[in-house]
Amino acid sequence: MSKASILLIEDDDRLATVIKKGLEEKNYSVTQAFDGDMGLRLFDSGGYDLVITDLILPKVNGLDLSKTIREKNKRIPIIMLTALGTTDDKVEGFDAGADDYLVKPFDFRELLVRIKTLLKRAGMQLSEEKDPIIRYADLEINTDLKKAFRSGSELKLTPKEYNLLEYLVSHPERVLSREEISRDVWGVNFDTGTNFIDVYINYLRKKVDKPYDTKLIHTRSGMGFILQQQ
Repeated sequence: MSKASILLIEDDDRLATVIKKGLEEKNYSVTQAFDGDMGLRLFDSGGYDLVITDLILPKVNGLDLSKTIREKNKRIPIIMLTALGTTDDKVEGFDAGADDYLVKPFDFRELLVRIKTLLKRAGMQLSEEKDPIIRYADLEINTDLKKAFRSGSELKLTPKEYNLLEYLVSHPERVLSREEISRDVWGVNFDTGTNFIDVYINYLRKKVDKPYDTKLIHTRSGMGFILQQQ
């Protein structure tokens, strides 16, 4: 099992020190850069599993840096940190290639959750992850193979449907809001529209529940969705 290597690009030395120390205490390997140009040079040296970058940086700003990194590597997760929190700012960050977006000041625990989610989505096995099989009722998810089964039969899911189902199975018997699903499954931290989430839930229901007597995916009006055997 791997120890994730993170490239942290942040010109605020105090904040960078706090983040670096906190991540190292959680068994991450962290390399620090203080401007965009240094960040790109370090990135080119290779070996990183995730990038955390400030938006406003000396020499090369976070948007241009993210675009360049994304051109070089289509898969590496990028988290953008910024004091700018409008929807337009977030959209600009995502358009530049960022996978997630945190507005300063933020809770360090939230950063840890975002890192873990993105690394898992990228297919990295973390030290605390052991069994690749997740089960609920007669539903089984193999996180290594990215496949789902019900009553032993494989469910033919698209990548987005699989990610959503894995998230539901990882949080059984708990009401999950549309905002949580949007953030944790798609890495989007603003309202993508209620219908967007509902459409994918309906796609899943047709494949996961429709052929079976026992329904697992349920709607809680005004609250969200829950995976529960009823």
